[in-house]
Amino acid sequence: QVQLVESGGGLVQAGGSLRLSCAASGRTFSSYAMGWFRQAPGKQREYVAVIRRSGGITYYGDSVKGRFTISRDNAKNTVYLQMNSLKPEDTAVYYCAASLVLWPSPAEYSYWGQGTQVTVSS
Repeated sequence: QVQLVESGGGLVQAGGSLRLSCAASGRTFSSYAMGWFRQAPGKQREYVAVIRRSGGITYYGDSVKGRFTISRDNAKNTVYLQMNSLKPEDTAVYYCAASLVLWPSPAEYSYWGQGTQVTVSS
């Protein structure tokens, strides 16, 4: 089992940057694929990015491709989401999640953090 705690959210102007962090408990962090999701008010949860266990392979949703970068440090049990060129439509609660599936679909995440709010002003 793993517990996840996100941090790094906040208020930023359009065009700015933020880096989200997700710290995981436990000694088996490297066994999990890690994903970032977001959910804006009144909208469905969106799959933002995923990184495989070793960090060698990543995936990005079309809306963030080229602007966001997911990375992980298995020695620190932490996954990051670097968000650049932020837009007002990026405003949402961002969640990190963990999956034991090698390359999980959005429905295959078993563990979730509590979320961190990102607000982008125009």
